[in-house]
Amino acid sequence: MNEATDLVRRAREWLAADPDPHTRAELAELLDQGDMTALTDRFGSKLEFGTAGLRGELGPGPNRMNRVTVMRAAAGLARVLKPGDLVVVGYDARHNSDVFARDTAAVLTGAGLRVALMARHWPTPVLAYAVLHLGAAAGVMVTASHNPPRDNGYKVYWGDGAQIVPPLDTMISQAINGVGRVDALPLGDDWATLSAADIVEPYLAAVLGLPLGAARELAVVYTPMHGVGGETLVEAMTRAGFAPPAVVAEQFEPDPAFPTVAFPNPEEPGAMDLALALAAKNGADLILANDPDADRCAAGVPTGDGDYRMLSGDEVGGLLAEHVLRHTSGGDRLVACSIVSSSLLSKIAARYGVHYADTLTGFKWIVKAGTGDERLVFGYEEALGYSVGSDGGLPVRDKDGIGAALTIAGMAALARREGRTLLDLLDDQAREYGLHATGQLSVRVSDLSLITEAMARLRATPPAELGGRAVESAEDLSLGAGGLPPTDGLRYRLAGGARVIVRPSGTEPKLKCYLEVVVPVAGPVAEARTRAAHDLAALRTDLSAALGL
Repeated sequence: MNEATDLVRRAREWLAADPDPHTRAELAELLDQGDMTALTDRFGSKLEFGTAGLRGELGPGPNRMNRVTVMRAAAGLARVLKPGDLVVVGYDARHNSDVFARDTAAVLTGAGLRVALMARHWPTPVLAYAVLHLGAAAGVMVTASHNPPRDNGYKVYWGDGAQIVPPLDTMISQAINGVGRVDALPLGDDWATLSAADIVEPYLAAVLGLPLGAARELAVVYTPMHGVGGETLVEAMTRAGFAPPAVVAEQFEPDPAFPTVAFPNPEEPGAMDLALALAAKNGADLILANDPDADRCAAGVPTGDGDYRMLSGDEVGGLLAEHVLRHTSGGDRLVACSIVSSSLLSKIAARYGVHYADTLTGFKWIVKAGTGDERLVFGYEEALGYSVGSDGGLPVRDKDGIGAALTIAGMAALARREGRTLLDLLDDQAREYGLHATGQLSVRVSDLSLITEAMARLRATPPAELGGRAVESAEDLSLGAGGLPPTDGLRYRLAGGARVIVRPSGTEPKLKCYLEVVVPVAGPVAEARTRAAHDLAALRTDLSAALGL
């Protein structure tokens, strides 16, 4: 049997088992047209289940997100769990999220598990909280976070409330590979339905216990970026005693088409334009934004000249860390961040006499940081992900854009009461610890082999100098450098405390490079920022040449 014939055979087998009339119609048309390019794209490979679960474009075939893919994932998960185990299932407002959630519930209950399905779409941190709150063995969240509108995804949480890590991902993936036709799977319909009183109310009570401070006078502009965070965030702020935020009306209601943004990610150019314009109109003290599933949070502040600027993830991370440490106590406290985040957190931890850890990228690693005897009170990653805790530790063992937004508001209100802003607090940190300036260089490719080749070139011939700074050490993170689990990445330490990390993206066809320079502050902070911007630009230029992409 030749390759084309086998491809058509597999497509027809898929068509016969697919329960979705929309993807069946799409696939039938491709078969009728004999479109081998499209069939190869959908059936020539498959979405691999990993520590990020599944994520991909909607459509028929194993290389797409669809009801067959989701039902197979649920059946694989069921084989790793025990009959009678409880699984909590949540979903966002993307295309087919509710359908995929119900399919998951049907497969899991059909396999003998107990399922609690959210009554409606709620933020990802609510699902993560619910796993712990209900004592579940696992949780599933149907979401593609801030991916484009055509995508959807599938996150799996374990009983500790955190996303899965190896070897669980491999076990589930192998179990999925053993699943046969989905139209032969036993399906159930006796799952429980979780109301707001069941999970949203306890979640709100938990985040209202975060170290928010005592000040509440603050004018906030907020956008949920067409996602599911709006109602929960506004309710949380109101209950905490803040004035309701002015919301970006065009982006407040969940809309899977994300009509006002090219890319529903607060970090992307143009995504915050409507919020920035509303803040300028209102004279707001603070801008807050969630991504579509509300596990990330972005913050913007007035610059003092009538304009506003968005803070970087590292800037917010440093401010939140110091705020939390000022409002908590105990020598067992731990703060953690990913290796691609700013090294500033280690210096903050040293000043406050608390434990510090760096981890691989992803909150599944951050929330597992430490030795077990330490109490994690704050974790963050530079991509706008924060988990804020109190003296009792973390209420959510994942990034939480709602809890972070509340805490940022509390921090900004405290500064406002003293006649200051978050920018003043950033200047304080620069004077105390040195100015830690970070940036990125991302290269998107159409052929993933180009990333493999670039990483191989860098491993074979590490650069001796970047941005005018000598490369003092080159670490291959695939060898488990620094006691970390192996991961595909390279870390260069440069003269003067600068650092570069290069790694392939785990969710997109990108090579991502994370840059950091540290500039001592002897005079005006503005002068140090100008120098840092120059140094980061020099690093980008040299690194771009070294990548050869």
